[in-house]
Parts: sequence; structure tokens; C-alpha cells
Amino acid sequence: MKSYKTIDMIMLLLVVVLVIILFFGSTYLYQEPIRKFESTENMMDTFVTITVYTGDESKANNVINMAFDEMKRIENIASTWNSSAEAYHLNQEKQLNNPSYELFEMITLSKYFFDLTEGYFDITVQPLLDLWSYDPSLDKQMWELNNSEQIDKINVVKPFIGSNYIQMIDSPKYIGFENENMSITLGGIAKGYIVDAGINVLKNNDISYGLINAGGDISTVGGKPDGSWAIAMENPENTQAFITRFKVEDKAVATSGNYIRYFNESAKVGHILDPKTGFSANKCWSVSIIADNCTYADTLATGVFVMGPEEGLELINGIDNTECFIIDSSGEIYRSDGIEVYEY
Repeated sequence: MKSYKTIDMIMLLLVVVLVIILFFGSTYLYQEPIRKFESTENMMDTFVTITVYTGDESKANNVINMAFDEMKRIENIASTWNSSAEAYHLNQEKQLNNPSYELFEMITLSKYFFDLTEGYFDITVQPLLDLWSYDPSLDKQMWELNNSEQIDKINVVKPFIGSNYIQMIDSPKYIGFENENMSITLGGIAKGYIVDAGINVLKNNDISYGLINAGGDISTVGGKPDGSWAIAMENPENTQAFITRFKVEDKAVATSGNYIRYFNESAKVGHILDPKTGFSANKCWSVSIIADNCTYADTLATGVFVMGPEEGLELINGIDNTECFIIDSSGEIYRSDGIEVYEY
């Protein structure tokens, strides 16, 4: 009789243990299915979208918010129009002691790309940008002057152009201009740098699938759960269509094109200036760069756009893990040697 009771007790204990295993196993081993989470904010004079795939909604929202916060923090360092920004004060005071790590790195990288592109990428073009920008106090805007008058004005500011005139000291950190008439724009590097900062937040918080798109400057973490990220390149002649597509994973893609923004639409005065001539760069319609990070993609897209298709293609073919897709001003397409890996 006791043996039956013992068996009954053992069976009851086994059932209890099985229920406990099933309960705690389902609690701790069950994972929510991976879903897409996305948020868009207005930053850097464009729309910025952060996309992540994860099974944890709370984590997704927290990481996206953290990434936006970090990107805004650096935007407030790099702005040349926000009176509280470091870059603004550098332009006003012509020197800056103890700049932030981020501003120092952005300008250091800018000088590197100035050398790499033989002066075609140059953040000291701000005096030229000022010349070509609309000024309500003038009787005639820059684009309304005849060519000789334009050249005269350009020649006045040309001595202030050149990133080699930016002085950098590493310890203690210092940035200064050799000429008090110098000023910088970080428009060709800041967006890519800020996107990379957001991507680092995603990576540091264990996001395996992520993408940040800042007005066409795009960087990715891994691929998508079902494959690569697909990125379409806009057709300059028909912005409602695409001219090609790329599949990327852990890569950045940035595009420069004067067809997107003009100082003056009717005069077709583009916002990307050639620091060597003082006029709008006009050798290309569009340049897309694929690189390991968005800082490199952004700066090289601008530099190659100004250089032109032949010199630009030669430059990119000489840089490891970097590809380009160039449309020149006549519509001819130039592809770097290894771009077929990404294009489809």
C-alpha cells in the first residue's frame, strides 16, 4: 500500500516539476518575433529616419531616442549658424581653445580629405558661399553680375581659401585660422559624421539590424533580417524614378548633386562650389559613394563631385573598400572597378 502512495507522490512531483519547467521555460526562453521599428525627426536641415529590427519594442524605442540625442548633441557642436555652437564661435573668433573631441576630429578629417582630393574638398569655402548667397542689401546678386565682375569678387576672397591655412595643435587642443577673413562650413562632412555617431549608438546597444538615413546620407548596421538593405539612387533627370540600386550590409552610401539644391534655381547656381575657381562645380550631376562609414562617403561624394568624373574615378579606384557611381554633366555614367558587388 505504501509503495502505491510513494509512486503517486513521485508522479505528482514530476507533474509539478514539469509545470514549473514549462512555465519558466516559456517565460525565459520565448523571444518576441523580430519587428521593424522606425522614427523620423527634422535635423540638419533635412529629415532623418532611424530604422531598427528587433524583438524588443522598449529597447528599440530607447535606442532610437538615444541615437537621436547623440546626433543632436554633435549637430549643436558643428553648426556654423547656431550662436551656441563651437563651429560658430570658431568662425567668429578665428580660434578656439580646448575644442570638443568631435569638432577637432571633424576638422582633422577635413584637412585629410583636403589633401587626399588635392584641394577639391575644402571646408574653408565659406567666404565663397557668402558671395553666392542671397543678400537683400545688394542691388545685384552674385549670379546677376557679368562674368568679369564675378571673377573680381571671387579674387578678393580667394586668398582666404585653403584648409592648409587651418592651424591645429593636439595638446592642448587648439584650432585657429591663419587669416582673420577665413571661415569654415562643415556641410560636406558633418552630416556623415553625425550619422556615424548615431550608428555607433545602435551598435553599442546590441542592435544587429539598423539603418540611418539623413536626407540621402545612409549608413547601416548589418543587413535586414531577410537580407541586405536595398538603396535606390535617384535619377537626376526624373527625381520620381531611380537610375540604379545597391544592396549593402555594414556599409554607408552618400550622394552629392547640385540638381538637389541651388543658390538660385533660375540661374542654376549650385550650392557645391569649386574652391579652385570660385564658381559652382559643374562637371557632374550626381556622385554616389559606398564606403565603410558615412563620414568617408559624405566627404568623398563632395570631393569627387567637384573633381569631375575622370579624376574622381581614378581617386576612388585607388581607395580600398570604397566604390563610386558617377553621372557627369552630360549624363554619362562612370562606375568604379568593384561596384558590381553592390549594384543590382
